[in-house]
Amino acid sequence: MATRAAKSPASRSSGNLRIGDHWNAITIIALSQSNPLKAVAELVENSIDAGAKTIVITRGKDKGQHYLRVKDDGAGVRRNAEGEPDFHYVATHVCDSIKRQLKAQGAGGLQGEFGIGLLSFWTLGEDLLLTSAGAGGHTWQMHLKKGDPTYRITQRPVLFAEAGTEVLIRGILPGIKNFSGEKIQWYLASELRDRIRHSGASIRVVDRTARAEYKVEPRQYEGRLLHELSGELPAQGDVYAELYLQTHSPANAVSLYRSGTRVLGNLTELEAFARPPWTSGYVQGIIDAPYLNLTPGTRLGVIHDAALARLADELAPLEARLAKIVADQQRAEDERASRDVLRSVQGALKEALLALPAEEYDWFDLHRGEGRRRPRAASESGIVEEMQGDTAAVEAAGESGEVDDQRQFFEYAGPLFSVLISPTSSVIEVGGSRVLRAVARDRARRPVEHDLAYAWVILEGEGSLEHGGGEIATFRATDEPGLTRVEVTVTQGEVVCTAEAQITVAASLLPKAESGDARYQGLPGYTFHKAAGELWRSRFDAERNLVVINNGHRDFVYAARSRMLKLRYICRLFAKELVLKNFVGIPPDQLLERLLELTLYTEENLR
Repeated sequence: MATRAAKSPASRSSGNLRIGDHWNAITIIALSQSNPLKAVAELVENSIDAGAKTIVITRGKDKGQHYLRVKDDGAGVRRNAEGEPDFHYVATHVCDSIKRQLKAQGAGGLQGEFGIGLLSFWTLGEDLLLTSAGAGGHTWQMHLKKGDPTYRITQRPVLFAEAGTEVLIRGILPGIKNFSGEKIQWYLASELRDRIRHSGASIRVVDRTARAEYKVEPRQYEGRLLHELSGELPAQGDVYAELYLQTHSPANAVSLYRSGTRVLGNLTELEAFARPPWTSGYVQGIIDAPYLNLTPGTRLGVIHDAALARLADELAPLEARLAKIVADQQRAEDERASRDVLRSVQGALKEALLALPAEEYDWFDLHRGEGRRRPRAASESGIVEEMQGDTAAVEAAGESGEVDDQRQFFEYAGPLFSVLISPTSSVIEVGGSRVLRAVARDRARRPVEHDLAYAWVILEGEGSLEHGGGEIATFRATDEPGLTRVEVTVTQGEVVCTAEAQITVAASLLPKAESGDARYQGLPGYTFHKAAGELWRSRFDAERNLVVINNGHRDFVYAARSRMLKLRYICRLFAKELVLKNFVGIPPDQLLERLLELTLYTEENLR
């Protein structure tokens, strides 16, 4: 007895794992697929693996019960020795896929390997009918029921046996929302993109409920295909990369595939790739690695093993090259955004200065030579120093006579659309005068000069108008202070436009400050200088005629969250610098008044 007792612990020190409750294990496997669309994709993959060239997915309703049918023209279910579909093997070899054995023997182009795809019908409906023809011209059918460990095989009476396989799922679960034919089409187009392309299978989705039919076309990516990345992958490697450079969008993502089937919608779900350039939002496309090991239950993820580490190593050179391409794209977009911001700010300032008294803002050089275009100053040709080389050729071409003639042709004004009185608001001394001008424009804000009739009137207040029925009128104030409203009506054929101006007649005026710069420089450009932690927001560089903006200031960081907020912030910095430069030596309260004035008229025209 002592000897037997001594051997007992040794006999229990090792052994093999076994399933204690087989039906419970099958239930867990059958319910492991959380995405019903993925279950449909697995049924389609079974058809592709069987060599099908035509696959029809039908969604409908019969006798008050919703159903889904997948029918193909493939090789059908493997037959037994009697020439009948071997449904017994299918039902009794869960987790023992014949495809895994075929792969071990060198067969390619197969996707399944776990032998659990058919059980995923539990996440779709209540019953499954699997139909396939035998060698003797008879058709057989296997019936599975959700939650039932039994299966039933019967002969299906048909007039003619059809090649291929039919999977019919009845009693679609009520919890599946928006399970439409269109959604199935879009999902399969992405999920099986390369499998469809490589197999040449034609897949149609017939939605009888919605009375619509869809053809599943492999998803096409947008943007510029990055051909230059092909040399960054191992020459003898199995990894395939198809990447496209796009404008920035959070929706842009690179999907991970294995042998043509998507296993992750976004590569950044893996910690090893949760970094730029994959997270940049500039790249979309696919990475396909056939050697990855999938999670058996859902097949929607990969196992973090040596195969995944191998993928990370093989993608390292490509990642470095892609990061440089994305950085170049970001710089180009930043420069383009800077040009757009500068154009908006300068356009708004020009509109504001058109509405303000010319003699008080003469430093901007906007009121000289009206009616013709002034060549742009060198400081306006670029926003940041890096852009100066790129814009030099454009500036040179823009000053040539040929380009000017072409530009004038395309800028020929259309019909009258609006009118503005310049200045819109002004202050004059009692007994003084103010020259007013009516600026007529078409819908594209181009000046209109032909076939116009002008009518000037004083709507309210004292004073008189001298005009000859043209676009220029002179207002003469009385000897008493007051507020006067002037209106002009411009007519072109049947089009009539009106505008108003407000003139304040004051007993005395503020002394006019001398301009900060006697030279006419034009509107400045701007550039960025990152000085995080420093309190200054902007400075004016008189040498280069640039507003230098501190893009490290917390206010700039806050404003950069949205385009319009950033545009208003930069516009206010421009107004601050231009007022400081244009009105030197006046008291702070008067300086603030000027700042409010310029900001008010500028922000109205921001776009």
